[in-house]
Amino acid sequence: MPTLTLADSLTATPRAWSGQRVLVVEDSLVQRGYLAGLLRQLEFGEVLEAADGNEALQLLERQGGEAIFLVLTDLEMPGMDGIELTCQLRERQLAQNLIVVSARDPRLLEIIESMNFDDACMDLLGTLLKPVQLDALAMLLDRAGKKALPRTACAQLDLPGPDELAQAVARQEFLPYFQPKVTIQNGHLKGLEALARWQHPSRGLLAPQYFIDTMEGTPLMAEFTLSMVRQVLDRLLEWTSHGLPSLTVSVNLSADNLAERGFIDRLTALVMASGVPPSALVWEVTETSVMRQLSQALTNMGRLRLMGFGLAMDDFGIGYSSMQQFARCPFTELKIDRAFVHGASQWPNRHVVLKSALDLGQSLGVATVAEGVETLADWQLLRQLGCDMAQGYLLAKPMPAEELVGWIRQDRRRLRALAEQP
Repeated sequence: MPTLTLADSLTATPRAWSGQRVLVVEDSLVQRGYLAGLLRQLEFGEVLEAADGNEALQLLERQGGEAIFLVLTDLEMPGMDGIELTCQLRERQLAQNLIVVSARDPRLLEIIESMNFDDACMDLLGTLLKPVQLDALAMLLDRAGKKALPRTACAQLDLPGPDELAQAVARQEFLPYFQPKVTIQNGHLKGLEALARWQHPSRGLLAPQYFIDTMEGTPLMAEFTLSMVRQVLDRLLEWTSHGLPSLTVSVNLSADNLAERGFIDRLTALVMASGVPPSALVWEVTETSVMRQLSQALTNMGRLRLMGFGLAMDDFGIGYSSMQQFARCPFTELKIDRAFVHGASQWPNRHVVLKSALDLGQSLGVATVAEGVETLADWQLLRQLGCDMAQGYLLAKPMPAEELVGWIRQDRRRLRALAEQP
């Protein structure tokens, strides 16, 4: 069977950046020319260059205030360094996307990745260690074409209030999109995660950042979650009727709902009435949701496990007492946060945390799931370390339910080839 390359996977996705303008910020003339050459290979329409942050800002200000598609900047530069430039780009809204590169200590790049870009009109596509490789750069750029809503619209988008969200729940405008979880050893589809999307009548498809925070802590969250679960149950029955193999679907539970006995009663009654076996559903909870109301959360998690449901600790590794909570709770899955998966093949510190998390899951006999798998190198590392399942854009982006059967037929061979990578 032919070997699958990263270039092969990129050809399946249209290059949303083709023809766009980009700015390279790098004090070394040789490195600047090299990076500019890579971007021209990726078919950018215009490649601008600057020697440091000050020159970059002056150049962008002369562009008439329109945000450039991408800034690719070095970290260490005279005049204005890459960290300060990143802050300036965010505050002035001069760029839609950002990539930061460096030859220095990888932990310096971690500072960039730890910055909060959720409330900014600029996306951090990622960071790269020098020397930058074409495939790695293209993989980061591929994220720019897969956002639920362009960042260029974020400054103009007013977040909806509770009344609008309540109407959206009543009109069933919230839909589950499904992202596959693939077994690393053989490439088989093992399960799915249901990710909420809002099919807004005028704004298009909106990601959770536009509605989840407003719902948190209100009675609306319970109705929203139950609506999502109803749709998931319908889809599971539909897929079974189409002859698909048994799949599990993971659904996120909020902290308040996890701790509320009455909600758990409604949730379990809904599943039992549907005819879907509890073993087909995995409830995902975060460490912070368990800690918020520990006693009630543990009680309800115990009830859910006794009924046969799966339980997954989501975003493992980002809380202050992850190991303690994981060991005391009846989890069946350990989901390792993308922050420790993406780039683990390249970053020694992430590699260490990833291996520790996998060792913990394996020692406790719990299935391990790596989130945010986007590169072949990370996939291969996960396989070497014995991770059970992977989830991420290398395998599949979240998709509507009606696309799943077609995706399985189309990608079965590609996933098998991935599993056979040396």
